[in-house]
Amino acid sequence: QVQLVESGGGLVQAGGSLRLSCAASGRTFSSYPTGWFRQAPGKAREFVAAISWSGGSTYYADSMKGRFTISRDNAKNTVYLQMNSLKPEDTAVYYCAAQNVGQRCSSYGCYSRALEYDYWGQGTQVTVSS
Repeated sequence: QVQLVESGGGLVQAGGSLRLSCAASGRTFSSYPTGWFRQAPGKAREFVAAISWSGGSTYYADSMKGRFTISRDNAKNTVYLQMNSLKPEDTAVYYCAAQNVGQRCSSYGCYSRALEYDYWGQGTQVTVSS
């Protein structure tokens, strides 16, 4: 079993930056593809970004490309989401999620589906003021 704990959320002005962290328990986390999703009030959960277990492949939703960067440090069992040029519409609870099979996905379509993920964190609130 893997437990995921997100941190780094908060209140920031439009144009600012935040770095979210997803810390995982379990020695096998380094073999788990990991993604970030977000959910704004009254809206469905949406895909943000994902990274393969090795870190060699990354995937982003179109609205995040060029602004967000996902990375991982397997030695620290941590995945990061650097968010720059934040906009008020980025306000949401951000969730970290992991797959327990390293080779399940090889495409954006697969990585962007919430149902492909087996473990979820509790979320961290990001609020961007205008």
